[in-house]
Amino acid sequence: MRISDRLPDHPDFLWADAEPRKSYDVVVIGGGGHGLATAYYLAAHHGITNVAVLEKGWLAGGNMARNTTIIRSNYLWDESAGIYEHSLKLWETLEDELDTQVLFSQRGVLNLAHNLADVREGKRRVNANQLNGLDAQWLSPEEIGKLVPILDVSDRPRHPVVGGTFQPRAGIAKHDYVAWGFARAAHALGVDIVQNCEVTGFQTSGDTVMAVETSRGTIGCGKVALAAAGHTAVLAGHLGVRLPLQSHPLQALVSELLEQVLDTVVMSNAVHVYVSQAHKGELVMGAGVDAHVGYGQRGSFHVIEEQMAAAVELFPIFGRAHVLRTWAGIVDVTPDASPIVGTLPFDNAFVNCGWGTGGFKATPGVGSVYADTVAHGRPHELAAPFALDRFTTGRLIDEHGAAAVAH
Repeated sequence: MRISDRLPDHPDFLWADAEPRKSYDVVVIGGGGHGLATAYYLAAHHGITNVAVLEKGWLAGGNMARNTTIIRSNYLWDESAGIYEHSLKLWETLEDELDTQVLFSQRGVLNLAHNLADVREGKRRVNANQLNGLDAQWLSPEEIGKLVPILDVSDRPRHPVVGGTFQPRAGIAKHDYVAWGFARAAHALGVDIVQNCEVTGFQTSGDTVMAVETSRGTIGCGKVALAAAGHTAVLAGHLGVRLPLQSHPLQALVSELLEQVLDTVVMSNAVHVYVSQAHKGELVMGAGVDAHVGYGQRGSFHVIEEQMAAAVELFPIFGRAHVLRTWAGIVDVTPDASPIVGTLPFDNAFVNCGWGTGGFKATPGVGSVYADTVAHGRPHELAAPFALDRFTTGRLIDEHGAAAVAH
C-alpha cells in the first residue's frame, strides 16, 4: 500500500492541531525538518509509532522555512563527509521513500576559489572527498566559464575566479515539500503532530525524564528527543544541561521571478555569498552568519548589503534584478562548527543540535541516524563522532572553514 493511500481525506489535516495524548513512547521536540524526519524514521524503520512531535509554532515554520535549500556532501573531514554523504544518498531516493515530490534537483554545487589559500583548501578537499568515494572535481576558470556562462571569470572583479571545486550530485530541494512530505508520511504511520505547543519545562526523577511540560498540558514520555534548531540550548537548560551553543541570525533573500539563467549552485568563500535559482525562477541568495548573538529572526543590513555587492560583481547580470523579500533564521553554532548528535546525561534524553548552516542538507540523514540513536538508546556509528563528550575529551571535528563556507 502506498503512503498516499493511507492519508486522511481532508487536505488541511496537517494544520489542525492534534490533541496531545497523556503519554507517548517518544516525544520529539521541534516540528521542523529534523524533528519530522526523526519521527518518520522512528515509525517507518523502527516500528515506534506512539510518537508525538511538539512544535511551539506552526509546522516547519522555523529554520526549515528560512533556508536556502542547498544539498551537498563535499565536506573535508571523514566524520562530516560520512554523515552528509549518508544524507545525500537518502535525498536521491527520498521521493520514492515518502511517495511525494520534494523537487530534488541534482544540478551540482560549485565552490569558487579566489586566491592561493582557496586553491590549496579546495584541492585538499577534492582529494579528501575522492578518497572517501565522493564525487568531487577541480575545475579551471575556463571550465567554470563554460559551466556558468553568466559568471564573470575575467580578472576584473576584486576577487577573480582562479578555480573551483564541483560536486555534480549536489543540488537543491523544495524545503516546504520536504517538511510536508515527512509530516504526511509520519502522520500516516500514526505519529501525532502537535502544533502551537510550547515546551516550558520537564519533570524528572533522578536520571530519567518523566514528562514534558507544555502550554497544552503535561505529556508523559518514555524518551525525549530535542530537535529545535536555534533553541535547543534553552530546552536543555530546563533539564539543567548547559550546551556549548550560541544562536546567531543567518540571512538570505530571494529575487523576483526571472527566466532561468543559472543551472547550478554557486558558492564563494572569500566573498561569502551563495546563489541558486529556484524552480519557479527566483534567485535564492544566502549570506554568512551574523556576528551578534540573538534569537530575533532578523539580521544586520550591512551583511545583506555586502552580500549583494559581491553577487553583482561576480554576476553582472544580477544588477538588473530586484529583491523580492529577505529573511533570517536562527542557527545554533558550536565552538567547532560541527553538530551535536547523541545522548544527554539522562537515561532517556537525546539531543540533535549545533548544525549551524548545514541543517537542511542533513535532514534525511540525521533524521535516520537520530531515530536509530533514540530507538536503541546509543549513538549510531555516524553520530558517534558528534557526541557531546567530545568537548571534554578534546576530540573536536572542527569543520568550520574546512567545508567550503562551512555550509
